[in-house]
Amino acid sequence: MHIHSLRCFGARPGTGNPALVIENGEQDADARLALARARDTTCVFIDTGADGVLSVDYYYPHKRSPLCIHATLAVAGVLFARAPHAGTIAVRTAAEGQELELVRAGGDYFVRLSAQQAAAQDVTADTAAALLGVPVASLATPPRVASVGSPKLLVKVADTEALYGLAPDLARIAAWGKDTGINGIYAWCRRDDGTFEGRNFNHLDPRLEDSATGVAAGALTALLGLGMRLRQGRATGGDCLIRTRTEGHTILVGGAVETI
Repeated sequence: MHIHSLRCFGARPGTGNPALVIENGEQDADARLALARARDTTCVFIDTGADGVLSVDYYYPHKRSPLCIHATLAVAGVLFARAPHAGTIAVRTAAEGQELELVRAGGDYFVRLSAQQAAAQDVTADTAAALLGVPVASLATPPRVASVGSPKLLVKVADTEALYGLAPDLARIAAWGKDTGINGIYAWCRRDDGTFEGRNFNHLDPRLEDSATGVAAGALTALLGLGMRLRQGRATGGDCLIRTRTEGHTILVGGAVETI
């Protein structure tokens, strides 16, 4: 088993969301989850499919995931280091068979993917406000569900003060997400400088709040139809910057990748 340790989406060197990339690792799903739990970080396992396409299988410490963008960027960092002249690299998610394309642009890496049909319906503002522990009037627009492979409920709030004043009921969000098939809530706002900022809620432990959530950045890009610079991580003491752009019907989500 070969393990690579990387940070992704760092706004500056030494920051970012950590991930472990595992090659020639355990094939058993329970063993993979146990490794993610023991290492207390996101793990992505690379396997080679029968057709020769690389398969990527994602595990958080508490569950398997259909898609994790920051872990996919970590995979890109490993694969492009071996093939520095490659233009793009194709991979496929293990859980859903979703086709992804890895792209390198200057010093950053991107995942090219498409918006996905979300089976879950949009929820009411009352429900979203109750889950986030705020009055309905504090929501800037009606909440919407969007997905690039892992559905998110996107909830806009007025500004960063409102964003960090949220009081989410994490246990209720987890139960609601399980019932609806939505992978948590992403609260976001537009900053005065034109960039965006967000927070992701899908863990029971507030200490495990994401420092960067690439699938949410992709979902927000799909919803708004525009590329963005999205900041995240202030609540966790992190400092992450996610970059997205649109190319026709596809979405690119990416940022910096650093080997630890």
